[in-house]
Amino acid sequence: MTQTPVRTHEQSIVVEATPEALYDLVSDITRTGEWSPVCTACWWDDPDQAGQVGVWFTGHNELPDRTWETRSRIEVADRAREFAWLVGGRYARWGFTFAPDGAATRLTERWDFLPDGITMFGEKYGDRAATEIEDRTRQAQDGIPRTLAAIKRIAESS
Repeated sequence: MTQTPVRTHEQSIVVEATPEALYDLVSDITRTGEWSPVCTACWWDDPDQAGQVGVWFTGHNELPDRTWETRSRIEVADRAREFAWLVGGRYARWGFTFAPDGAATRLTERWDFLPDGITMFGEKYGDRAATEIEDRTRQAQDGIPRTLAAIKRIAESS
C-alpha cells in the first residue's frame, strides 16, 4: 500500500489519441528520454518482465548541476487506466492516468513525494533537506507540464 504523500502535484492535458495508445506510449519506459526534461534514459532491470507490476527499472537523470540514477518499481500497470512507479520502491510516486474525453484522452501526470522520501532527504541532506525538498517540488511543478506537452506532441504526430 502506498503511503499518503507529503507533497503532491498533478496536471492534465487533452491528447488526440486513445487511452490505449497513450498507455502503450508512456508505459514504454525506454522512451522516457523523449519527453522528460530530467530523465534522459530508462531501461528495464529485467527486460523479460518489462511493464509488469513489481518489476524494477533504472532511470538516468541529468540537470545542469548534477547527474544521477534512480531505481524504480512498477506499482500500477492497468492498460488504458493507470501506469505508476515508486522511486526507490518507497520515496516518490510518479504516474499517469488516462480518461476518455470525447474522441480524445485526458492524460494526467501526478507526482507524490512520500513520507519515506522526506525522511531519506532529512538523513541524506541534514540542514539542507528543506531546500532540497523545495527544489524537487519546483522540478516536479515545472517538469510535469513540459512532459505532458511533449507526450501530446509525440502522440499526435504518430
